[in-house]
Amino acid sequence: MAEIAIDPTLGPILARTGDERAVLESFLDFHRAIVMRKLHGLADVDARRRLVPSLTTLAGLVKHLTLVERNWFSGLLAPEPGEVYQHTEEKAAAGFILDDADTVQSLLAGYERACARSRAVAARFDLDHVVPHPHPLLGEVSLRWILTHLIEETARHAGHADILRELTDGSTGAL
Repeated sequence: MAEIAIDPTLGPILARTGDERAVLESFLDFHRAIVMRKLHGLADVDARRRLVPSLTTLAGLVKHLTLVERNWFSGLLAPEPGEVYQHTEEKAAAGFILDDADTVQSLLAGYERACARSRAVAARFDLDHVVPHPHPLLGEVSLRWILTHLIEETARHAGHADILRELTDGSTGAL
């Protein structure tokens, strides 16, 4: 029997009586979906447009969040050969810098791949699984903490994306 795909914006509603993992994962997927929806239908030039003094653009937010996903799940939780957790502010800021090859389509596809990989990595561990973090203040972090941090990070940038999209064409809201 084919699996029915559920709109991720319904996840938090469907998980309202679910276990902790279902709630955490549904809220993260909810905010991921909002970020992706903010780019849908935009021309590349509009997604790249700087509307605030910083490097923050709609395209840059998606590129940054792609790096955040890779960093926390692949780079820290389950690195493959050659993958390293990047923990400097300079490297985090570099995620907002766009290359000529960065298009709405390529950025969304890359983000979707990174999120799918993050889900697969997270599925291998229980919420109490702990890994060392290179920042001395953090010491060790659990998968629970990583999921909560990614919800916070993605939600914050979804809010930025909402404002930028409204400034671009007047479109607002999560849906």
